[in-house]
Amino acid sequence: MRSIAQAAVALVAAGVLLAGAVELQAVREQSFPPSPGADATLYLRSGAILRRLTIAYNALAADLYWIRAIQYYGGTKRHLDTAALGPAPPPMLAPPPDDYELLYPMLDITTTLDPRFNIAYRFGAVFLAEPFPRGPGRPDLAIALLQKGLRARPDKWEYMEDIGFVHYWYVHDYRTAAAWFEQASAVPNAPWWLRSLAATTLAQGGDRQSSRTMWRAIRQTAEIDWLRNDAQRRLTQLDVLDFMDGVQADIDRYVARTHEQPSDWNTLLRAGAIRGIPFDPTGTPFEIVDGHIRLSQRSPLWPLPDEQVHADQPAGRPSA
Repeated sequence: MRSIAQAAVALVAAGVLLAGAVELQAVREQSFPPSPGADATLYLRSGAILRRLTIAYNALAADLYWIRAIQYYGGTKRHLDTAALGPAPPPMLAPPPDDYELLYPMLDITTTLDPRFNIAYRFGAVFLAEPFPRGPGRPDLAIALLQKGLRARPDKWEYMEDIGFVHYWYVHDYRTAAAWFEQASAVPNAPWWLRSLAATTLAQGGDRQSSRTMWRAIRQTAEIDWLRNDAQRRLTQLDVLDFMDGVQADIDRYVARTHEQPSDWNTLLRAGAIRGIPFDPTGTPFEIVDGHIRLSQRSPLWPLPDEQVHADQPAGRPSA
């Protein structure tokens, strides 16, 4: 009996020490964040090996890797944002090979250590799917992560909804997205609106109104503030696209009347084509380039979703 009690005390002490190590590591990294490239030497790639090594402390080890994944994502994004705001930012059509390369391995390890780590699946999928430079632009890995979550929890309709969301927003495959929403709606206790979402996506996939329906659904089911706030950000982006359409119409009327391409807002102001210099909801002025309104790269709302894909379409006409 005494040996059992001693073993229990030892386990509790070890757990406290490991938890303390997690907290200490998090505090250290807030004060002395490592560079994104330095992380490449810090991690084993095999979650299965780490699961065996940590044995009874899998959940605590998963917490540590989750903390590191968040920091790695945030540090890489911050580094790229700083580079983009330099005097002569390079074109960023595709990420260099090393950017965000450790994000999926970290998330894979986290969810192998704790297969029921709900936030890591849902939060991590958003990180992975985000287009460069806000993320690695890997919706395929986002879907793979969520499917891994489904293997652990086949009745988790939220993961099915999220897979549909990735297909919709990032891949622009509306038929597949609708199929996932339909599958999610068949899960016991899933919300009724998933079936409506499936029908809307199939009928009007790609237009802004169905995008709004999507993001409102994500906002409604989000379990963490960041995801809820990101959904609100996406809804704001859609409002910005509508606003830009209105300003562009004013510019087009000016061009049709004068046969000149305005190079600045003051030209349009003097001509009475616009009422004032347009600003986005964050207070950042829009830019005008070759007669077209553009969202500034300095805006927190940049980059906007693909405007061509998300332009309004006639109801009932599916996107190609």
